[in-house]
Amino acid sequence: MAEKPVLWVARKLSDATLTRAARDYDAIINHQDGLHSADEIVAMSARVDAILPCHSERFNADVAGRLDPRLKIIANHSVGVDHCDLAALRARGIVVTNTPDVLSDATAEIAMLLMLGAARRAVEGDRIVRSGAWDFWSPAFMVGKQVSGQRLGIIGMGRVGKVMAKRARGFDMAVHYFNRGRLPGELEQGAIYHETVESLLGVADFLSLHCPATPETTGMMNRERFALLPDGAVLVNTARGALIDEDALLAALASGKVAAAGLDCFVTEPGGNPALSAHENVFMLPHIGSATGQTRDAMGFRALDNLDAFFAGETPKDSL
Repeated sequence: MAEKPVLWVARKLSDATLTRAARDYDAIINHQDGLHSADEIVAMSARVDAILPCHSERFNADVAGRLDPRLKIIANHSVGVDHCDLAALRARGIVVTNTPDVLSDATAEIAMLLMLGAARRAVEGDRIVRSGAWDFWSPAFMVGKQVSGQRLGIIGMGRVGKVMAKRARGFDMAVHYFNRGRLPGELEQGAIYHETVESLLGVADFLSLHCPATPETTGMMNRERFALLPDGAVLVNTARGALIDEDALLAALASGKVAAAGLDCFVTEPGGNPALSAHENVFMLPHIGSATGQTRDAMGFRALDNLDAFFAGETPKDSL
């Protein structure tokens, strides 16, 4: 009987994923769920044929250049691959895959939660009730920004962006979007295309970010672009923290240009930004956009499907 490929599962994944991994591979599983240094990743590469990491494991050019030739595939448990230097990994002959499609609904749900929570002052309201400070009511109390019927700007009309647009239509929002290219009419579903980010920002009462972090998009929401938003806009980010210049966001919050923000990701993760924590009009979550049991199983199985295909001599469906 042929020996099973040796697989390192770098984080604690769903029980169903770990059970399948242990069944089909000689699996080394990180049950402690701790993070790994670059040197630890490099050392492990000499022991395994494949790695199943999350976005927390970083394969930059330095790491890629030091990986052992034994390692043949990195099957990411994520859609975004900004933690991987794809060119450097390709140069080493290492196949890289991701897990698209399966987390779009869950991530769009979190985006809607953040949008509603930020607009309707959920952080402040929760504090008032939870602390026992709710001893007053009037028509002027806790007045927020209405979502229904407003204009939603989406940057990045990919899988998650399209689901977000679909959910927003349930609130009678007018959807505007910027994308690298215009979608076919049947996929636009009435959304209004903008050829530039700047054009989109001018009509975005609510702005939701759904694009990957690349050298071109890093820091894309800077002081100049925040200034283009309508006064009192609400910002939502469930993509990557690197898309936002957080100092520029803080300035926009202080001036009132941005009335509120809903953030599931930050420049520094884990940890977030303490300066943002001081603002009750910022509704924050710890990067849990895809954190449902159903989605975690689907992501793990998608990564394992890619591994199965590779070791069967096929091209994985999600090769990058």
